[in-house]
Amino acid sequence: MAQEKDCRIVFMGTPGFAAASLKRLAAWPRARIVAVYTQPDRPAGRGQKLAMSAVKKLALELGIPVCQPASLKGAEAQAELAAFRPDVLAVAAYGLILPDAVLDMPRLAPVNVHASILPGLRGAAPIQRAVMEGWQPGARAGISIMRIGSRLDAGPVYAMSDTLIGEHTSGSLHDALAQMGAELLVAVLDDLMEGRAVAVEQDESLATHAAKLGKRDGYINWTRSAAEVHAQIRGVTPKPGARTVLHLDAGTDFAAQSMPLIVSPGTIGEPAADSAPGSVRHDGQGISIACGDLWYALGMVRPEGRKDMPVRDLLNGSLKNLPQGVCGEARSPEESL
Repeated sequence: MAQEKDCRIVFMGTPGFAAASLKRLAAWPRARIVAVYTQPDRPAGRGQKLAMSAVKKLALELGIPVCQPASLKGAEAQAELAAFRPDVLAVAAYGLILPDAVLDMPRLAPVNVHASILPGLRGAAPIQRAVMEGWQPGARAGISIMRIGSRLDAGPVYAMSDTLIGEHTSGSLHDALAQMGAELLVAVLDDLMEGRAVAVEQDESLATHAAKLGKRDGYINWTRSAAEVHAQIRGVTPKPGARTVLHLDAGTDFAAQSMPLIVSPGTIGEPAADSAPGSVRHDGQGISIACGDLWYALGMVRPEGRKDMPVRDLLNGSLKNLPQGVCGEARSPEESL
């Protein structure tokens, strides 16, 4: 068959994850991005001023028309989209439901960049959940390019790519998968244009759900293994953040206190067999907390209302006179109420 020269693409996405795919498409010689759809500007920051999405910012820089409907269910919004005559709807973290009438518009296909190895971790938070659940050695995360159907993340899959989770936080894995997804999207679109793309149905018996995270997902349960605690902390970093409360004993020139902390990833240490989970100790240089099996040495911490700091700065400041040894316990914030 004759090779198609240009692919008329309507791109739909909102956050930075999606912007990586838009940037890659803009550099692909066969792409003709005729419009970008992104969510309406939202209040953000302390001043709650209206802010553009990462995708809108990039689209304006690229000189691509931007559409921001609150919904695509109405006839007017659908007519506007149809007027762009898309060959492909390329979607990545858009945030709006696409009605069947919209899914039927593109000549070739509506495709979605999803940050998991489908059918696992369908839903809103696949990257964070992958890190939180990937505490066993060799755990992997990945990207799936799928044809969009009427059910959430359940469409047939054109291609997948994966990577080792390792020591990734959800933040660093997000960036890696965003680039991986952008490259895989271009490869799939090239296959679609050449007529060689094949979409494989997902195995519903293996489907799992990645629910959106809330603040409570960051509450650390120190009775869990150190590997599980480490994965949880990395999975909620940078958002919503891993939280614990240090209940510290009184000592010479040191008043007993409770200190809420947001905890960044630290280091797994030696066995904590003789210490109850949540026991706290320090050696003048750092603070360690007993998990269900091993000690966990804290890295960066953020005391409530303050900035991130190394644990050593905390010991040299607020905890300057903290007695060494086992000096208290760490609890989940909900256990401290």
